[in-house]
Amino acid sequence: MTLRALNLASSVLLVALIALCLLWEIRLAPLRPGGSWMMLKVLPLMPALFGVLKGRRYTYQWLSMLVLLYLVEGVVRTSDSGLAGALAIAEAVLAMLLFASAVLYARLSAPSRQRQSNA
Repeated sequence: MTLRALNLASSVLLVALIALCLLWEIRLAPLRPGGSWMMLKVLPLMPALFGVLKGRRYTYQWLSMLVLLYLVEGVVRTSDSGLAGALAIAEAVLAMLLFASAVLYARLSAPSRQRQSNA
């Protein structure tokens, strides 16, 4: 995969994860009727959005660690009943795919790999 394709994939996955988390906690299956404070869990992802869209390697590095928290939350909440369990599976899948694309992007955009491809 090229860096451009990985950047596009990561951008789409990150926006999808943010949208899923917001819709889940505001409208689809909030912990409390009418929405919950859990919607604030998207705040750590917001600074990453701008760095990913600009293709900043450092952002990909710390995002790959941060997104593991969303993977863990998704896995833990899969035991929830009804729609919440399905949303948790979707969150875990999105987080896992985002982790993979972020790690690959950070690896392929390393300065040492850039020198090798130019030589």
